[in-house]
Amino acid sequence: MMVKPEILAPAGSPEKLIYAIAYGADAIYLGGPDFGLRAAAATFDQTSMAWAVEYAHSYGVRVYVALNIFAHNRDIEALPPYIHELARLGVDAVIVSDPGVVTMVRDLAPELKIHISTQANTTNWRSAKLWEALGAKRIVLARELSLEEIRAVHSHTSVELEVFVHGAMCVSYSGRCLLSNYMTGRDANQGDCAQSCRWKYLVEEKRPGEYFPVMEDERGTYILSSRDLCLLEYLPALVDAGVTSFKIEGRVKSIHYVATITGVYRKALDTYWADPDNYHVRSEWLEEISKVSNREYTTGFITGIRPGETPPVYSIYQRPYTFVGVVLGYDEQRGMLLVEQRNRFRRGETLEILTPYREVFDMDVTEILDMEGQPLEAAPHPRQSVYLPWPRPLPKRSLLRRAEHV
Repeated sequence: MMVKPEILAPAGSPEKLIYAIAYGADAIYLGGPDFGLRAAAATFDQTSMAWAVEYAHSYGVRVYVALNIFAHNRDIEALPPYIHELARLGVDAVIVSDPGVVTMVRDLAPELKIHISTQANTTNWRSAKLWEALGAKRIVLARELSLEEIRAVHSHTSVELEVFVHGAMCVSYSGRCLLSNYMTGRDANQGDCAQSCRWKYLVEEKRPGEYFPVMEDERGTYILSSRDLCLLEYLPALVDAGVTSFKIEGRVKSIHYVATITGVYRKALDTYWADPDNYHVRSEWLEEISKVSNREYTTGFITGIRPGETPPVYSIYQRPYTFVGVVLGYDEQRGMLLVEQRNRFRRGETLEILTPYREVFDMDVTEILDMEGQPLEAAPHPRQSVYLPWPRPLPKRSLLRRAEHV
């Protein structure tokens, strides 16, 4: 009997965790202040991580903690108390890339499930069997694998398989990058990537006989910036190949991104599971994912790379919508939504509302009132709460956004 895969969403902060769960995540992944590969998103200290586990578990949602640095000797000495603390908090698994850290977790906290990070670059079933022998329960496969390669790993092992289905990719091999360290002294493999591949590079040397497309916008030219991954089309094939977790990249991205992308993949997977024979990618799903900040979408390496094909790199960043606010509640006597502003919007604009139920509505901002009922042309302060006319209640954590006409 096939098990329905989970939707695994990023949580770069407690607020993003709340929105990931509200919009349909089965599991979330997060990091602490040390030992993970997203230092900029490491906003969960001991107190907030304890809250995160309790909150997620109250909704039946699993919590995985990134422990995926490539450890130096100083890290090995500092890790044991942290591993014991994660076990005490009851996290559902730790995400590990370093073999030494794998054995430490296995020996110090055998009750903790071990997931092998994509940073370990698992690209074949022999490697998968090695990790399985070391105690791993799941492997996050390298993004460079095709469907056939994923299927082969599944046929030779009994570990769970997790695959990235959406989000940013790296021009280095599954994120094993040295460019950041070389150019800035910030080690991507120690959690401090400067994202050097996203910078604009203005000077190129001529390459006789070798041609590369160069994309340019008003900000500059980006020759190393990868397109974003989107595998909505391949969800059925991934299920058939044995994948049990669909992972969304993006711990440093906004709650608008987390909510929108999680919601789309939740709807897509539920649609497939309800009627596998008639699954197809709906136009409204593609429209939704196009509303978050993104680079041009690609299916990456899932079908393999054949001679003559353009690799999935070179893309301009697009920001078609601006996230402007969240719904906090509804005043039935006034017939108004209570909204917390996140970016500036004005009276007279048309906004769009996205609810946790994946409903989308247009809203004409005919009036903005402050908390004392005084009219405003615009909310002047970030995170200011205001009232907006709306005929009926909407769920808390609905999002407001504005289309940018460029």
